[in-house]
Amino acid sequence: MGLSEELVVRKIRDGTVIDHIPAGQALNVLRIMGIKGLEGNRIAIVMNVESKKLGKKDIVKIENREIAPEEINKIALIAPNATINIIRDYKVIKKEKVTLPDKIKNIVKCINPTCITNQERESIISSFKLISKNPIILLCEYCERYLLQEDIIKQFE
Repeated sequence: MGLSEELVVRKIRDGTVIDHIPAGQALNVLRIMGIKGLEGNRIAIVMNVESKKLGKKDIVKIENREIAPEEINKIALIAPNATINIIRDYKVIKKEKVTLPDKIKNIVKCINPTCITNQERESIISSFKLISKNPIILLCEYCERYLLQEDIIKQFE
């Protein structure tokens, strides 16, 4: 396969490339980052491309935006094996694999409607303990309800 056959989307000058996203999850990665396409950044999404590691994968390129460290934790909830590349002047200046922290606070909600974190009159933020990375299973530290990966994805659809 020649270079011209491999290059589906051109390189970006400055910004972020999120690689190794599980196939079909690129739009959820954008949702979890709060990107709606109205921000003015050029965004390229490549879905279901061949991957030696994953079989198929998605790639997201965001021009002129470097993601913040707290956003990396969010991405890990959707794409636990993703790689974040920070690009400046067409060169990768930082490459980082996402990792799920042992505790996840104030990113996702508990699915138990009676959990204290879902009560409007309480000012308690959600807090989950990581039980499993593959598949992702979280445990609410208040009501001890499990949150599965599909529950997490539904919250960002």
